[in-house]
Amino acid sequence: MKNQDVNQSFNQDLIDFIQASPTPFHATAEMQKRLQAAGFELLHEHEKWQLDPGKKYVLTRNDSSILAFSYGENTLAETGVRMVGAHTDSPCLRVKPNADLVRNGYWQVGVEVYGGVLLNPWFDRELSLAGKVSFLDESKTLQHKLINVETAIGMVPSLAIHLDREANKKRSINAQTDLPVLLSMLPPKIGSDAEAKPQFKDLVLRQLHKQYPEAKAAEVLDYELAFYDVQPGSVYGVNGDFIAASRLDNLLSCYVGLQSLLHASENSAQSCLLICNDHEEVGSASAAGAQGPMLQNFLQRLVPEQEDYLRCISQSMMISADNAHALHPNFADRHDANHGPKINAGPVLKINANQRYASNTETQSIYRALCAVNDIPLQSFVVRSDMACGSTIGPITATELGVKTLDIGVPTFAMHSIRETAGSDDAQYLYQSLNAFFALEKV
Repeated sequence: MKNQDVNQSFNQDLIDFIQASPTPFHATAEMQKRLQAAGFELLHEHEKWQLDPGKKYVLTRNDSSILAFSYGENTLAETGVRMVGAHTDSPCLRVKPNADLVRNGYWQVGVEVYGGVLLNPWFDRELSLAGKVSFLDESKTLQHKLINVETAIGMVPSLAIHLDREANKKRSINAQTDLPVLLSMLPPKIGSDAEAKPQFKDLVLRQLHKQYPEAKAAEVLDYELAFYDVQPGSVYGVNGDFIAASRLDNLLSCYVGLQSLLHASENSAQSCLLICNDHEEVGSASAAGAQGPMLQNFLQRLVPEQEDYLRCISQSMMISADNAHALHPNFADRHDANHGPKINAGPVLKINANQRYASNTETQSIYRALCAVNDIPLQSFVVRSDMACGSTIGPITATELGVKTLDIGVPTFAMHSIRETAGSDDAQYLYQSLNAFFALEKV
């Protein structure tokens, strides 16, 4: 068990970070704010750069992916870059473009399922709304802002068991018909008066006026908005063993990677990089996703001479940090008996012979050694041979860059639920291991 006071402070800041990050846009904004407060200079991709050793930089793409770099004094071609990757997105319910549904005296909005959502837990939860909005102001100038309603404005109510007696045995969820979010009742006469029907864009416009009165928003053009659970994260259990929160997959890794980079930027001569991409949960195939060129573009601008660039890549290593499946006490048979990670027993090496994870003997041994030297417990996960294996940004980054890559993660229950569980010691273990990794001068 680690220092309890240190863990409590670390975990509470993690919970606060997640609460401030209901969408990838907000997570990126929160990380950017913290990085700039620590002296990281904001870069813009369309500008000419002059990157100097001893300085720190941050850039974003699509407002939903972020890259931060601490430029050490060690020669890049000789020692490379220590890189940690995570993702900012989580499975959720996204609002459709033409969202309004006025039915039977109720106002609802239609939603699209984003990623591999575990849908049942989304029912009967108080939901709020957040995301990015594009609008015209009074002078017809296009603007983009982030909104976060924060208070509960909706719910997806369950159908009572009296109306579906087989619910506990075989209820399935139709994503089109069962998931519209209930926002309000309608005044009695609205049903037949199309002009008086509520408009979702009016709700968004009111929120813009509330958060940005100076922007003088006049017309909402478009949005990327998602519902989220308003309940904050918490530490729970008789002995405080667990953390429960939304979006632990993968904001926990984003937070820990951020804290480790901030630590490294003050203490390491080694060049260190953190990248947190959007769109991992839907395949990473986007300009802001790991399959896009964001990381490669940065590294090529960092080391523009081809020979030095290739030497730098050969001396570099990426750790892809993405949550792992903890062995569930009620469903232990869903794991390989020899590879069932336990909560609060340390980070997990994620291994797959079919390259669904990028870990190999070389990168695993590097991480095993640094964990052993720093007294950090370590586990391994291999999916059952008769089950399909998920994947991460690890194999994508390894393929795109040709860089040595390792997949790890913190053990988690209820992955892709609206509320997930991790161990109250494990984030700190992951932090210690990434600190040791960022300090490595040779890999």
